[in-house]
Amino acid sequence: MSETRSDAELLRAIAADSDRRAFEELYRRYAPWLTARLRGRCADAGVVDDVVQETFLAVWRGKARYREEAAGTGDAAGWLWRIGSRRLVDALRGDGARGRLRQTLARLRHRDEASAEERVLAGVEHGDLAGALVRLSPELRAVLQATVIDGLTTREAAVLLGIPAGTVKTRAMRARKQLREALA
Repeated sequence: MSETRSDAELLRAIAADSDRRAFEELYRRYAPWLTARLRGRCADAGVVDDVVQETFLAVWRGKARYREEAAGTGDAAGWLWRIGSRRLVDALRGDGARGRLRQTLARLRHRDEASAEERVLAGVEHGDLAGALVRLSPELRAVLQATVIDGLTTREAAVLLGIPAGTVKTRAMRARKQLREALA
């Protein structure tokens, strides 16, 4: 009879011993969740599937290292999300703004009404909001991405970004203030 191992135990086994069973268990545990989360940010299922595969491939090959001090928190999901979301950004950058615009327009054609998120994302690429967001520091943009676009709580965003929850709140407040001033 096999015993269910913790995320930290699985990650240690993958890193230390290239334990294929540990990897398969981690994949079964988190691939569906990661796929669902990434599909919330990208309508192209093929891109999302590629990103999920690249994320787990990075874990298997050891290119993504789970910090041992984080292992005690049991937040492998946040760690995998951080890897996957960065790989998605890289994949979308490779597609370019025109590809993302085509993707947005294709989604809009298949619906009677665009969601609020889709309208914001379309404005991000081609409106005043785009310029205002570009002028934000990367730290402030990352907090907005995590809390607004990804819909994470302050605590989840803190884990994802590797910063204290209070810092997330402060950066979010600063980002909103700078955006209001830029768009006024």
